Parts: sequence; structure tokens; C-alpha cells
Amino acid sequence: MTKTLFLNARLIDPEQDEVVHGALLVVDGKIVETITGQDRLGSHDDAEVIDCDGAFLAPGIVDIGVKVGEPGERHKESYKTAGLAAAAGGVTTIVTRPDTAPAIDTPEALSFILERAEDDCPVHVLPMAALTKGREGREMTEIGFLMDAGAVGFTDCDRVVTDTKVLVRAMTYARSLNALIMGHPQEPVLSNGAAVTSGKFATLRGLPGVSQMAERMGLDRDIAMIEMTGVKYHADQITTARALPALERAKNNGLDITAGTSMHHLTLNELDVADYRTFFKVKPPLRSEDDRQAVIEAIRSGLIDIIGSFHTPQDEESKRLPYEEAASGAVGLETMLPVLLRLYHSGELTLPTLFRALSLNPAKRLGLEAGRLSVGAPADLVLFDADKPLVLDRFKLRSKSKNTPFDGARLQGKVLGTWVAGNRVFGA
Repeated sequence: MTKTLFLNARLIDPEQDEVVHGALLVVDGKIVETITGQDRLGSHDDAEVIDCDGAFLAPGIVDIGVKVGEPGERHKESYKTAGLAAAAGGVTTIVTRPDTAPAIDTPEALSFILERAEDDCPVHVLPMAALTKGREGREMTEIGFLMDAGAVGFTDCDRVVTDTKVLVRAMTYARSLNALIMGHPQEPVLSNGAAVTSGKFATLRGLPGVSQMAERMGLDRDIAMIEMTGVKYHADQITTARALPALERAKNNGLDITAGTSMHHLTLNELDVADYRTFFKVKPPLRSEDDRQAVIEAIRSGLIDIIGSFHTPQDEESKRLPYEEAASGAVGLETMLPVLLRLYHSGELTLPTLFRALSLNPAKRLGLEAGRLSVGAPADLVLFDADKPLVLDRFKLRSKSKNTPFDGARLQGKVLGTWVAGNRVFGA
């Protein structure tokens, strides 16, 4: 039996929406006792004692939508480097995307990546599989067999399925198996070839843009399909104010829908692209400041459920190109927590609200016991100092790829330790 006692911590409890001073007892990888307020701390002489020295202790982050380069692009990211980056960022579970080369669309491919993750990755790995074969939108994958092999959801990522008959067929079949489908709300014809969001900035820079309405149109179509089939659905990234009323109506109508957004759309806006800085090119493109504020409010109210890093490693060769030609995406596993703490320090989001979206809600959507500090929950934990200043140096990141828009940024927040099932995977 292994016992660990975390003393003198500020416990972030997203379930109770509070931060309290206290202690946490972990036995054999499970939380067995939470001591707060006037509760008396019993004798635990046989436990390893960790003095948190007033730092914050929170449920480990469950990050939905992580790209790992295996198979096909291991030079961009491997399960080993992704796992090290995740542990350093307080991420205890990564939910991987199937947009690899080739796509994860067979039980054999899924088994391969699970074996790689088991051998090399210090954090939990839960894979999503492709919704259609080759992510080509023509024929659905063997959803049942893929679920048996370990898939926790199905998505074609940013390749939107344009054939609605194929999508309805896949959603209907997924509904019969209670499988989760993750969609990318975007009207594919309007967004094709776009590099930035339409508007004055795009015109001044001479860059091809896409209207915010493309996201609204894509979401409206998917909501109609959810209503038709009753499928369990998650919108990967809602980034515009125009899409929020449709999302709210769908939830009020009782549809089984949740929504996420990315760390980048919460903390950056379209003007950060500045003079064609390709590290700021993400998909969907960065939005207006009004959109950013609307998405923050949606996180605060609970309309948007989940925040993800949408970790997308790209090598230097694919980023050091003219803006229109450069690859989209940024790494985020290691930088997500200190970047999002900007919203805490500015007073825009509380820490329980932040960890509701980072830990509790993604765990609930996937049916996991993680994301909590309650008794019986797995001891997937992150200890961090929210006030520790740092200047981010991309070359010190543990990811193989270094494509972060926050290189040189002054941030506050440092992860001191990360535990997965009670075992320390990061920190001294």
C-alpha cells in the first residue's frame, strides 16, 4: 500500500466551485480523504508527506483534441515527447486526434498507438478514431470495432464531412452504440483557403479571410443532424459570438451537445497576427476581440463546457513560409496552464471555473472519474504556483516542435508537480 499526504495546499474543487485550504490523502492511486477547515488531521506516519507550501492543488487537466505525430509524423511529435510536455503542463490525460498519416481508422492502427503510448507516455492516453475511412467523408469507419479497441470518440477533425447522408448514417450508428462524435463547426466551402478572419485587418494585410458566419452555419447544420439522430455530440471549438445563440438553443432544447474552445482563442485575437507572424496561424483563425470576450463569458456561464490546448505540432519548415502557405496550429500541452492563468490574474475567470472547463467537464463528457478532488477519484493531480513569473522560451519546451505563439511572452504560473494515479510524473 502506498500513501501520500499533501499538506498545506489550496485545494481547487471545480465540483463545489471553491478554493479551500486543506490537505489531501492518497492511497494506492485514489483520493481517500480531503481535510479542510476544522477537520482534524489524523496520524499518517506511514505516508509520504508533501508540503505544498500554500500552492494550488487541482485535478489534473484532461485535454481533448491533442495531435501526436505517430504514425507518419514522428519528427514533429512522439508519444514520449508529448507525454513529457503534458506532464510538465499539468495535463494528466490526453485525448488524441486521429488526423495522423495514415488516419487512425482501423482497430489495428488504434492498437498500434495504444501500445506506443503504453510504452512511452507517462500520462493517460485516450484515443479518438476517424469517423470516416481515411477522413475522406465517403464511408464511415467500423465504429463498433473501434470502440472495442479503445476509441473514446469519433471525429474527422478539420475535414468536415460534406455528404450529409454519410454523416447521418454515421451519427445514427453512433447513437445506437452511445458513441461520442466530435465535430468541427465550419462551413467547408466558405472556409476553404482562408488564413484569417474576414474584416478590416484581413483586408489591410491582403490575406484571404473567412466570415464568422461560417462557424455558425456549420454548427446549425450539425445541430439539425443531432436533432435528427439523437447522437451524443461535442463541438470541438466554438470561437465566435455568432455561434453562441445556436449553441444555447440546442442545449435548451435538450440535445446531447457540449462545446469546447481553445486556449488560443481565449487569450489572443486577430490583431496578434501583426506582420504575418505564422506562429499565430491556427484553425479556426484568431477572431476579433469582441468574439474573444464573448467566448470568455460563455466559459464563465457554462455555455461552453471545455477548454483544450488543441496541441498541433508543426516543424519549422512548415511554419517558415508566407502566411497563406504556412501550416496551421500551435503546441500547447506545456503552455496551456500558465497562458490561461492570464484570465485568472485579470479577474475574468476564477480558478474553479477554469478547472471546471479544463478537468471536470472533459472528464464528465468522456465518462471518466477524473477531474475531481472527491473521495474515490483517481489521484491525477497538478500542483502549481499561480504567481510565479516566467518568460516563455520555446526552445525549452519538451515538445519536439516549438511552434508556440507565446515565445518570449511574460506569464505567471508554474507547474510544481504532476501526479498520475498517485505516481509523480513531473517535478522534484
